[in-house]
Amino acid sequence: MNFDNLQEVAIKAAIEAGKAVLEVYNSDDFEVNLKSDNSPLTLADRKAHLVIVEYLSKTGLPILSEEGREMSYEERKNWKYFWLVDPLDGTKEFIKRNGEFTVNIALIYDGTPILGVIYVPVLNELYFADTACGAFKKENVLPGSSEEIDIVQLIEQSDELPLKGLKDKFTIVGSRSHKTPETEEFMNHLAGIYGDVDIISKGSSLKLCMVAEGRADVYPRFAPTMEWDTAAGHAIALGAGFVVTQQDGKTPVVYNKENLLNPWFIVKKEDLKY
Repeated sequence: MNFDNLQEVAIKAAIEAGKAVLEVYNSDDFEVNLKSDNSPLTLADRKAHLVIVEYLSKTGLPILSEEGREMSYEERKNWKYFWLVDPLDGTKEFIKRNGEFTVNIALIYDGTPILGVIYVPVLNELYFADTACGAFKKENVLPGSSEEIDIVQLIEQSDELPLKGLKDKFTIVGSRSHKTPETEEFMNHLAGIYGDVDIISKGSSLKLCMVAEGRADVYPRFAPTMEWDTAAGHAIALGAGFVVTQQDGKTPVVYNKENLLNPWFIVKKEDLKY
């Protein structure tokens, strides 16, 4: 399997989906609807999904997308490789127009994310990784610029993660829209260990990117998420040398479970003390 080619296809899909998302973002009508779980769905989610599927279907690998049709566990349980996609992660941030939303594409192998792409359309930022070559960030990647992408050149022009010197004290990143008492308690516990800490709130998968980038030391998530919310960021964190574990700090978070709801998790260095 040619992973360079798969990475390039996923990056192009994310950039073109970002263009579709921005077209809706900059328009007057989001067409916001509520899904069965009362979470918001916009025209941008649906348009980005169609763009991504058009690209990824060329790889011949199955696709599980938040905005795709529902699939039974029987249908997908024997998938060895598959794409796991969130066409618009951070729909609430999208609706608030704060720019903190992303396009997320991950390749899963045997329950583990091995390749991830996160595109931030408003900021023109691209994060990408595979667990063999590492994690990278490229700025000034314009929506709709996918034809210019060559994976070898892109890696050469990108910054390898994590970056150094981005903070001068212990930093925790948390959800902007989904704070819980359990998360607050954990943050207070960390403050007791590390003293004067910075706490940053961010939307969408940008929280995982902040740890991978070196802007935060830890991201605790003690609230519900779905597999497509985290898979791409999980791959980028792994590529940058971090781990994504369940709340116990040891058990890995895995994918393609019968129930696609994630357990509570922590993104951190493997040896983080808490």
